[in-house]
Amino acid sequence: MPTDTPISNSGPWDAKLQQFHGGQEWAQLSNFVEDFSVTTNPFGMPSGAKLAAAHSIEHSHHYPPADQEPAKSSLARFLWPSEFETERGRLILGNGASELIDLVIRMAPTGTWRPGPFYTQYKEYERSARNNNFTLLPPGTNDKANVACLVNPCNPTGDYLELPELKAWISDNVLPGGYAIIDESMQPWHSEQFREHSLTSQREYVEKLYREQGISVFVMHSWTKLWCCTGLRLGSVVCPTAEHMRAIKKIQVPWSVNTVALAFLNAVVDDAEYLQDTWELTPAWRKATVDMLQTLFPDWEFHGREFLSWIWIDTKDVGVAERAVELARAAGVPVRSGGPGYNLPAFIRVAVRHPAKVDVLVGALKAL
Repeated sequence: MPTDTPISNSGPWDAKLQQFHGGQEWAQLSNFVEDFSVTTNPFGMPSGAKLAAAHSIEHSHHYPPADQEPAKSSLARFLWPSEFETERGRLILGNGASELIDLVIRMAPTGTWRPGPFYTQYKEYERSARNNNFTLLPPGTNDKANVACLVNPCNPTGDYLELPELKAWISDNVLPGGYAIIDESMQPWHSEQFREHSLTSQREYVEKLYREQGISVFVMHSWTKLWCCTGLRLGSVVCPTAEHMRAIKKIQVPWSVNTVALAFLNAVVDDAEYLQDTWELTPAWRKATVDMLQTLFPDWEFHGREFLSWIWIDTKDVGVAERAVELARAAGVPVRSGGPGYNLPAFIRVAVRHPAKVDVLVGALKAL
């Protein structure tokens, strides 16, 4: 018989060992409506890929392919439609971006680590650097580091550097022989032209930087956000060279991406209609949500680029933010507090969701 498990202030997370993350409260809510605490695609799992994943269970008594094919080549074709055959040798898949973040930092040159230029960012890079005994430099430092990690677009702040700014930041912040890890998990939301704005399109630049300064640039993706499949765990990293990819493969455990996740990925990259809906409606739904909340709370500040799947909100008051989190949870529409992990308790993060679900959230927040 199921028993109730006491939930701490950090939920199921071990605050001493793990990095807090959203997306855990829904299972404890008997009146659950929608999860506004995570930055996943508001359109949910693509139906065709979900069906392919379900069908793959029939083959799950076999090991997954050790070379991650054909899913890896399918993702390469998605990233580089014309050059995928020459580029796929730099690509490797992982059990979410989290596995690959840790693997890349483990093989990085030891010494100092620094975050991107924004006042906070996704904390998994920092956790891995700390666990691997790097000296952590604070945000805003002028010192170059052996390893620099920039989340672009930045989750949660919503800041975004275009390619010229991004390249300048790498030059200004990474020591010769160092690693630059650029997380572009949310970058495909940019537009239908996302590829030409992505560092994945800059092979000549990456090769020149490695050849002349020994700086290795890695482009990280968590695909669980764009295709709303966080339970499947899918990530990838584009390495500066095929040799770097093989170095990761050498220390990666075999079969870290399971049969179901590979089947999902192999199918989802061909769902053009899903992406068109994403690019067309996410900005419109985001703007509508901001407009509604701004009307109710004119003192709040709303941050982030217009194409992003979330809104980073400064309520200006820790008590107001805490009350907003409580009201949202009570209404079955949990939002992300900026307190745990980010240590910004006056902030909340709200996902972009279908207007009908937003109405539930806004209705709950009217009690503030």
